[in-house]
Amino acid sequence: MSRWTDLAGKASGEDYAARFAALARSGKNVHGEARFCAALVPVGARVLDAGCGTGRVMIRLAELGYDCVGVDLDASMLAVAREQSPGLPWFQVDLAEFEPAQLGIAGGFDLVVAAGNIFPLLAPGTETTVVEHLSAALRPGGLLVAGFGLDEAHLPVPPHLTLSDYDDCCAAADLTLVDRFATWDADPYDGGGYAVSVHRR
Repeated sequence: MSRWTDLAGKASGEDYAARFAALARSGKNVHGEARFCAALVPVGARVLDAGCGTGRVMIRLAELGYDCVGVDLDASMLAVAREQSPGLPWFQVDLAEFEPAQLGIAGGFDLVVAAGNIFPLLAPGTETTVVEHLSAALRPGGLLVAGFGLDEAHLPVPPHLTLSDYDDCCAAADLTLVDRFATWDADPYDGGGYAVSVHRR
């Protein structure tokens, strides 16, 4: 069982979407992740949203002209995504078992994005396997972008994954660190409790 499943239970999608809808109504920009990704690859690039949740990031990227696929394990989150944008391809799958061909889709993505604390909420011990599967889904030269918390102030569960751990997982999957930021606004990383990492295959 993933740490997310243990945390959220079985009916999290609508609550999660409502929280971000309230943030958007308050005037907060809720599209930082999509803007960050759009600065890395050209319009029309193929993007995999790994752990897409309710589809907030992927729907925005699709609106900007990207060719997107979303995968997530949480059925309640995917139900919201499909309701909001039924024309986009959404798949329920464990990232530790993700293989594009088994879903009838092509690999060779230009970018894989894992936003929303995906890696700290995986089932402990599966991080390397997940990174390997996501790396395999990239084209040579493709990018893996992951943003996640590193301390209690930025995580809903006790922290267990360090940046060094994550970089080791990436190195084992033939990924090389390109850059690291403190936020999705591309602020320089200063050793704080949240990091957005960009690795290249």
